[in-house]
Parts: sequence; C-alpha cells; structure tokens
Amino acid sequence: MQRSRTISVLALACLATLATACGDDAEGADPVDDPPVETTVETTAPDDDHDQHDTTVMIDGVDYGFDNVPATVPAGTRLGFRNTSSVELHELVAFRLDTDQPLDEVLALPPAELEAALGAPVTVLLQPPGAPEAIQAVGDGTLTEPGRYVMMCFIPIGADPDEYLAAVEAAGGGKPEGVAGGPPHFTAGMVAEFVVE
Repeated sequence: MQRSRTISVLALACLATLATACGDDAEGADPVDDPPVETTVETTAPDDDHDQHDTTVMIDGVDYGFDNVPATVPAGTRLGFRNTSSVELHELVAFRLDTDQPLDEVLALPPAELEAALGAPVTVLLQPPGAPEAIQAVGDGTLTEPGRYVMMCFIPIGADPDEYLAAVEAAGGGKPEGVAGGPPHFTAGMVAEFVVE
C-alpha cells in the first residue's frame, strides 16, 4: 500500500519540479534538435470486440534522453516505457500541447507559464533502475486524442531513486525537499516531441 501511495504522489510532484527547472540547460544541451528515429511498433490482431489494431510503442529512457521515439503514432497507441539506466530513476511524462509555439520556446517559458502550457499530464510512467517493469502512475500510456505531444522526465539529475521516491511521499505529492541532485533530466535533453494522428 505504501508503494501505491508513493506512485500517486509522484505524479503530482512532476509539475512542482518546474519551479526550479526552467531556463537551466545542463551542459548546454539543446533537447529539441534530435532527429526522429525509426521505431519498431508492435501490432496485435483485433479480436471480435475490436475493429482496430492494438499498437504499443516501447520508449527507452536513457541517461539523458528518450530512444525509439517515432515522429508520429496513430491515435490509440499505447506507450510502453523501459528505463535502461543502471543508476538513474527515469520517467516518461506525456503532455498534449495546445500551442503552435516551437518546443524550445515552450521550454523557455517562465515556470508558471510553462506549467500552464503543459497542462495536466496525459500519462506518467516511471521505472527505477533495475526494476522489472514500469510503474503506471497516471494512465496506462494510451494516447487517444490526436494532436501534438511532448514527453519529458522531471527527475533531478543524480538523485538517489529511493531517496527521491521517499521524499515525494513525505512531501504529500509536492516538490520533494532535501533530495540531492541537479536540474530535471529534461533540461539535459530528456524531452521529445511527437504527433498523435
């Protein structure tokens, strides 16, 4: 039961991290210039109750980025998440963007404006290093609404995974206090844009 509470409050902590995250690019990384990559998509045949294929795209979290992010996916796609790091806690927080502003301009907004531009996350998937599977903190990764999306990781660089999760729970879902670490992973390049068609 304690693990369940930790995960529910972790989703709330994602946006709280924005207050300290904006404007600090770690090591001058430009997270929005990465070219799209070819991605393997798993498709299963429909059963009698469904007239569409079920599509899952597995996204890998690396130090510090997302691998296997397609430029576009069909509506109804389910994002899977796999943390390939042996050290860092990573998460995939997906937002549907309702703005035509370029992503680098959105990310440069002051914290309150960035939070408003992002809105509530559509899904939050996270995985501590070495864990057997991702934890579904918000949603199950399924993206049903067409539009422009961004995925980000808000975990502080170098934060101890267990310490971070415990601090989030102690903060009641707010910004964790007293956790050693740097700016959020998205400031070092762990951010990617894609489109749901």
